Amino acid sequence: MSAEAVDRVAVSGSRPSTPPQTSWFEFLLDEMLLENHLQKSHPDPVPVQLVIQFLEQAAKPSVNEQNQVQPPADNRRNRTLKLLALKVAAHLKWDLDVLEKGLTIPVLNMLLNELLCVSKVPPGVKHVDLDLSTLPPTTAMAVIIYNRWAIRTIVLSSFPEKQTKPGPHQMNMLNIVQQEKELTENILSVLKEQAADSIMVLEGSLGLKKDFYIHTLRTLDLLAADPSTANGETESSTAGLRISADELHCQVHYDLGGIFFQQGCSDQLAYEKAREHFQQARELLLKFNLTLHVHLDEMRLAGYWNACRALTGALDPSDTQLNPYGQINSLIRTRNYQALVEAFIKDNVSLSLPNHLRQSVLREFLHKVQQGERGLDEVCHKLCVCNAVRDALQGEVLSVRFQQLLHKPRKHVVDFMLEVCTRSLDKDRSSETSKRKMVIFLKTLCESLAEPHLVFVVTAHKLFTELLKEEDRKVLVEQMRRRSATVNLCAKPLPSFYDIPAAASVNIGQLEQQLILCLDARRIRQILIELHSMAERPFWRVNNKWEVPPDYINVILNIKDNLTKDLVYILMAKGLHCITVKDFAHTRQLFSACLELVTEFSPKLRQVMLNEMLLLEVRAHENGVAEGSNVRPPPDLVSRVRGYLEMRIHDLPLRQIVGEECVAFMLNWRENEYLTLQVPQQLVMNNPYIKLGQLLASTCKELPGPKESRRTAKELWEVVVQICSVSNQHKRNSDGRVSLIKQRESSMGILQRSRFITFIKKLREPLVLTTLISLFVRFHSIVRDDIVNEVTAEYLAIWPSTLANMQAVDVEAVAVTVKELVTYALTLNPNNQSWLITQADIYFVTNQYSAALHFYLQAGAVCSDFFTKAVAPDVYTDQVLKRMIKCCSMLNCHTQVAVLCQFLREVDYMTAFKALQEQNSHDAMDSFYDYIWDVTILEYLTHIHHKRGESEKRQIAVSRNYFH
Repeated sequence: MSAEAVDRVAVSGSRPSTPPQTSWFEFLLDEMLLENHLQKSHPDPVPVQLVIQFLEQAAKPSVNEQNQVQPPADNRRNRTLKLLALKVAAHLKWDLDVLEKGLTIPVLNMLLNELLCVSKVPPGVKHVDLDLSTLPPTTAMAVIIYNRWAIRTIVLSSFPEKQTKPGPHQMNMLNIVQQEKELTENILSVLKEQAADSIMVLEGSLGLKKDFYIHTLRTLDLLAADPSTANGETESSTAGLRISADELHCQVHYDLGGIFFQQGCSDQLAYEKAREHFQQARELLLKFNLTLHVHLDEMRLAGYWNACRALTGALDPSDTQLNPYGQINSLIRTRNYQALVEAFIKDNVSLSLPNHLRQSVLREFLHKVQQGERGLDEVCHKLCVCNAVRDALQGEVLSVRFQQLLHKPRKHVVDFMLEVCTRSLDKDRSSETSKRKMVIFLKTLCESLAEPHLVFVVTAHKLFTELLKEEDRKVLVEQMRRRSATVNLCAKPLPSFYDIPAAASVNIGQLEQQLILCLDARRIRQILIELHSMAERPFWRVNNKWEVPPDYINVILNIKDNLTKDLVYILMAKGLHCITVKDFAHTRQLFSACLELVTEFSPKLRQVMLNEMLLLEVRAHENGVAEGSNVRPPPDLVSRVRGYLEMRIHDLPLRQIVGEECVAFMLNWRENEYLTLQVPQQLVMNNPYIKLGQLLASTCKELPGPKESRRTAKELWEVVVQICSVSNQHKRNSDGRVSLIKQRESSMGILQRSRFITFIKKLREPLVLTTLISLFVRFHSIVRDDIVNEVTAEYLAIWPSTLANMQAVDVEAVAVTVKELVTYALTLNPNNQSWLITQADIYFVTNQYSAALHFYLQAGAVCSDFFTKAVAPDVYTDQVLKRMIKCCSMLNCHTQVAVLCQFLREVDYMTAFKALQEQNSHDAMDSFYDYIWDVTILEYLTHIHHKRGESEKRQIAVSRNYFH
């Protein structure tokens, strides 16, 4: 061995040996490795890191022979990796607290979607449409876990986060960070759109009284071995991790309370719902001796509970179970100020209230005094004294307000100070440190009092004589005597407690608060002038909720004058906020003031404001239509919309949403001719919404002739197919390794699917919606590839019948989109028979027979005046009738099957006879005999009942046969 090798061995031998980190691929090679790894006390990598590694590898893109990036292959390797990720989560017992802390939103979204997939949750069906009571236990639990995570994520995303500023060495990571942030925002926007559905799912789960089961490592192994038997196995009482109904309900109540509490800011009634859910969670929690499967923060639950009680006025001051927070809040609400002061004095000994709460209470009372509320001066003095004594005992600096109070106090205030000092210090139990701090406070008190007789009151007090030694008392009294001899009795008296001018920082804070609340443009300008006279800093940052579109931010921040910059930014931000809450009157005032301001110095900003004011008027008019107004838009507004769409772009920042709203506006008011022919091509190329609007307008304009409209329909088809396609979003880590967070929507589409859905939901013109429904129905039929169970719609012939690249299509996204689209259309017009039949077909092909039959019947009702007239044969075609027959059969309504068989062009005797042979029927049976008129079916009925010895039912059938 060489000398260098010997040295290396010696050095390495001197270091403690660290076992190498287990690589992700090793778990693929050894089936038992994962379970053994997770049982370690300190596994490396930790479980959540394993989940990230497994899912990143499973979602890596593949490359075909043409060197094109393809979606991840559905092979054994990737399925095993996803299963391993699920096993890790199962080892963590699906504890969302742990998973949320260790995984980003995109990764956790991918993990839980995989859980839904392996749990056999029907794809393309909204969770709110599922009946949890009929689902297998593991399937129902997967749906509940996903929807719990959805509302928890919405709540967590509402909490403020500190933005980390990247250093110079991290600048190359900005694009990756931005991509991940964008992906997170997209997921959050979808979760927020579906929040109401998630709440309904979880509320529905509270009605289930049976125990639940969730996947464990064992059940996931069963799934891997044989999915068909594993699903049945997980339904049994022995498989999976058992979660009692009470444990699940406790967790669900807690999560629902959180989302309702978050919604309480805009809806006061939500606090009532939150309080009820938190109360249920607390009651259930008390029932458990050992909460194995309930993962909630009991301190946070207690805080939520008391906050809800305070916000809903449900606090009782005499309630012994109230925590200190609740007691203080209750005393303030009931105006029991004497008890409030007593509570503060007692807290000087117990120290149960945090200092910031005490200071907050004092500030609240001072604010009330400044607002003109009378009778609170004394309370403010007493609270200020209590806080000062608390600060003194904790060695804190005495507040400015207390120092101001000492300038010229009255004797009763000094007496109260001494009383608080005495009651705050237990002379027998207090430490020497506390006593020394109290001595310092009393000396400060003597030195701060200008009136000799008040100083005498302090020095003659029992507490003073007990705590200070005789020599110290003599020295202090002599100092006070000499100081009083030099006092200038002719000096101008000091201002009172409230007359002393506040510090500049206090004035700035008050002005900033006014700036946040104010909606008057002139007053906003006046406040900003005052603020800029006190401090030079960017006041547009005062409120982090003020948001200006990124398209405009650079133009505004390039304004040289700081006051003007702040004013423009704040006026625009406040105006945009008012639009979101539909306060159009204030928006007009704010935008008009901003337009007047920017017209003086910036033509570019002037055009920006004109565009925003156009968007305002479009939204205001559409909002009126949504509320029931049928008034056509004034010609001036239509002209302004056309002017925007024809505008030539010269280095002007444009928001795509303005074009989006304008296009939706023109489609809704049937301006198809204009959109087709007169919009500048440059704007079509730059704004995807205008491109989409032009294709929709062209297709609608050429309907109903299929031959003429095929060309434009094909262009629209290709655009939509790209929107619903998928690709992979990957990034390169610092170590050079390529990783993938999630399979994403294709970047080839002109816009993301979520934004496409948002645009669709701004449309209300029936022909446009019918065209889109027709397109997605054809698209859905192709990707499902089920000729027998196809969905029907109008104008299907104009669309292509094949897809070039079926693998690139997100099948589930297509299924969800078509259902969302039809559901939205029916909210606008619930009596459109074509849409009703399409909705019924969608439910039929997804085996939701009860819902399908409901919509088939509704379609017949709307076109026959509730069946007082014959249903048109083009509505109840043979295909529709056969589907209604199958729905009744699957619902065990066999007599109804026989009734419906009569409506076919050729009566289906075989199906009718087979249905009538069934004895376990869930309908009214012989009550439907009045609706059977076919003699052959009636004779068969008579024969069946005679054969069974059912004489009464036979007699009913005979009587019907007689009448016919």
